[in-house]
Amino acid sequence: MLTIQDSGAALCDQLTRRDWLRIGALGTLGLSLPRLRNAQAQTTLRSGSFGKAKACIIVGLTGGPPQHETWDPKPDAPEEIRGPFRPIASSVPGLQVCELMPRLAQQAHHFAVLRAASTRDNAHSSSGYYMMTGVPHLPPNVENARPGAPNNWPSVAALVNRLKSRPGGMPASVVIPEHIWNDGNIPWPGQDAGFLGRAADPWLIHCDPSAATAQIPAIAMPAEMTPLRFDGRRSLLAQVNRHLDTVDRSAAAANYEHQFRQALDMMQSGNVRRAFDLAQEPAAKRDRYGRSRYAQSVLLARRLVESGISLVQINWTRMGTNLPNQGGWDTHAQNALSLRDHLMPLMDRAVSALIEDLAVRGLLEETLVVWMGEFGRTPRHNANGGRDHWGSVFSLALAGGGVRGGVVHGASDRQGAYPREGRVLPEDITATIFHLLGIAPSTEVHDALGRPIAASRGEVIRQIV
Repeated sequence: MLTIQDSGAALCDQLTRRDWLRIGALGTLGLSLPRLRNAQAQTTLRSGSFGKAKACIIVGLTGGPPQHETWDPKPDAPEEIRGPFRPIASSVPGLQVCELMPRLAQQAHHFAVLRAASTRDNAHSSSGYYMMTGVPHLPPNVENARPGAPNNWPSVAALVNRLKSRPGGMPASVVIPEHIWNDGNIPWPGQDAGFLGRAADPWLIHCDPSAATAQIPAIAMPAEMTPLRFDGRRSLLAQVNRHLDTVDRSAAAANYEHQFRQALDMMQSGNVRRAFDLAQEPAAKRDRYGRSRYAQSVLLARRLVESGISLVQINWTRMGTNLPNQGGWDTHAQNALSLRDHLMPLMDRAVSALIEDLAVRGLLEETLVVWMGEFGRTPRHNANGGRDHWGSVFSLALAGGGVRGGVVHGASDRQGAYPREGRVLPEDITATIFHLLGIAPSTEVHDALGRPIAASRGEVIRQIV
């Protein structure tokens, strides 16, 4: 099912003066726009990586993957911190990763690993907002936070959709296979275009690419719809809209029309429509990724960037109530069991297949892959054998698209609890993504009142590009 995001959240023109003062207070941290532009201009001049990526795939691991059992094992820490798993050597001399990532370990030379990422926020939705927008949630540490001012900054996917618009109104950004939500289907803030307006929303497509019929009905022509009938209906729609233009139309109606036209464009685009047909992939290739909903979404992401989509974000989907923690990365209980039996094998297989697939096709050098969650996990296990929320330090990994492979930037302390050196914040990650996609982080976008705002407040992470 194709989902049109229209939550009714307040847009920028509904902000109060107090809200804008709160947002503007971030400037007291030294992030004034002139200083930011100057620093980022110098970064762009020094780096030959600007615009190396034609596309970006965000491998989102919603719930918070643990740093200790992924990219930052702590073999010398006490058992209650290091956990039961061993580190193993990778394809990068001196870089060890958790034994639960055997396939990715052999592809580590493609990755730049960030071991000192930090949001300083321990709530899923507010920390996730920070990671997806590069702007901290106000206030931090708010669980079940909802979209709305003042926390309505556009997501990276929305900014790419606005700044990398495609001919014919096609969306530049697609989000699959579902939105991110807390229990109760409470959507996180930071997933839409916020103050940019609904027209810049990334396309959220609810789908299950692992289903027997993998084609997406929302962008497929119904069997009974002949081309002649389709053209007739589109002509009728145009006539109705011309008539409505003579009267006042609500913003919601205008937004619906914009996204409806995008849907028609996607239906008529042979490349994009074919990208959703996973039946065209060899069975062995689909098996290599894995047959789960998430794994097949990773394969679908590769097909979408091949079709010309600029950014695809894949959100982790819970695998059912029969598994600990509903099969998600929020491992408050039975952390080791969850990681060993389903989380890590699925992730390791799917992401390694993506890197391998892109490399074989000659696409890795021009496709940025970002492996990330909204935060990490606590250094110590709790009484239920789980790890809890931890935004103080965690790991990310980036590959392809202008990233220097085989690099480790930053370090956590001996317990994987706090940054020791090389700390990076979400705004630095968004700045780096934009830079690699050929969007200067200082690029201005305008809110509903025409006020200029920089796409990112961070600095490009020069050590990895």
